Amino acid sequence: MTPPARLAAAIEILDEIARSRGPADGAIKAWGRNHRFAGSKDRRAIAEHVYVALRARARSAWRMGADDGRALLLGAAASTPLDEVELLFAGEAHGPPPLSDEERRRLSSDPDAAPGWVEAGIPEWIAPFFEAQFGEDWIAEGQAAILDRAPVDLRVNALSGPVDKALNLLKHEGVEPERTPFSAWGLRLPAGFATDVHTLKAFTTGWVEVQDEASQIAAALAGARPGDLVIDYCAGGGGKTLALAASLAGQGRLVASDIDQKRLDAMQERLVRAGATVEKRRLGPHGEGMDDLEGQADLVFVDAPCSGSGTWRRHPEAAWRLTPETVTRLAALQQTILARAARLVKPGGRLLYATCSMLDEENGRVASAFAASHPAFIPIPIADAVQTPNLTDAARARLAALADGGHTLQLTPRRTGTDGFFAALFQRSP
Repeated sequence: MTPPARLAAAIEILDEIARSRGPADGAIKAWGRNHRFAGSKDRRAIAEHVYVALRARARSAWRMGADDGRALLLGAAASTPLDEVELLFAGEAHGPPPLSDEERRRLSSDPDAAPGWVEAGIPEWIAPFFEAQFGEDWIAEGQAAILDRAPVDLRVNALSGPVDKALNLLKHEGVEPERTPFSAWGLRLPAGFATDVHTLKAFTTGWVEVQDEASQIAAALAGARPGDLVIDYCAGGGGKTLALAASLAGQGRLVASDIDQKRLDAMQERLVRAGATVEKRRLGPHGEGMDDLEGQADLVFVDAPCSGSGTWRRHPEAAWRLTPETVTRLAALQQTILARAARLVKPGGRLLYATCSMLDEENGRVASAFAASHPAFIPIPIADAVQTPNLTDAARARLAALADGGHTLQLTPRRTGTDGFFAALFQRSP
């Protein structure tokens, strides 16, 4: 495919993402299936165009006065000399139609100073949330949350063996990741790592799992111990279920529950590959299905449904689908879920509330509301929770400092180089 044809394909995909509201990676894969003539280099180049445009959406749409696929690609190319852009947008070689006079004017003129939300790269209505959460750093936090590319993090499966052996296995396949700074079991591949991790022998044999370091940190803070009864209350795809299983080291009982049976079923392949023994339970719409475990669990881990704002650097399109009404609805749901899960904790047991969000409405406010209405649950300082072998020595001091003496922890791409993730830890009074 010619460079102009790749741009035309990217425009088609961007418009499909907006129309279908499906995930960007799904739209890219669907386009590839329907256009078999496109080679692997073409598909990679097209995907790169799409993600660059999605990450730069705020500035591109503001500059071009439109947010369709063509406008987003043109806005993302604003720093390219105009004559070069005109060669690509010339209506030739299966490329996009020529530039209009208005497009040429917008690209050639110096734009006014951009408002803060454009500089941050986030939707305008989100800006007050970020400013309240991060103060004077809010623009930099927004930029890191959506403009930066995410690395590929792996977690070595302790049920298979130590980190050194996993590294040797990866090295034999020509893969040499770095150790992650916080998780003692984490490995990091660079953003844009070309090989499909799922094809590596280290993955197919259960030695490593794909899991962002933020999620690994949350699982470590939970403090699951061999012999515990642990409940992963909103198990989802099972990433943290597997991390909790590794902490149990084959001793104890691990229950993974979720309201969606399809997610529980899909988890089975991962469990088998990792050699983890997990009991799966489907929750009813009001939390039914766990009555026999009330007051029994040593640890209940609640990774509640959320906005996903902490994963925007992986799914930049999601930022533009979120609404204030959705955040309000999710916050109410999170409080309901947390209250239901708390009933399962035994006296002296622990409860960890987590989200992959960077919005305080879903995080600190939910945790505070829970603490106010559940006085039997005593906050556990993060400084105490970090004393676990699943975290590195350097991580303990850094995470305790971020928590600043409190029982909540907010991770962000800018602060910790991880996805955005929140955790609050409680212990039920004996």
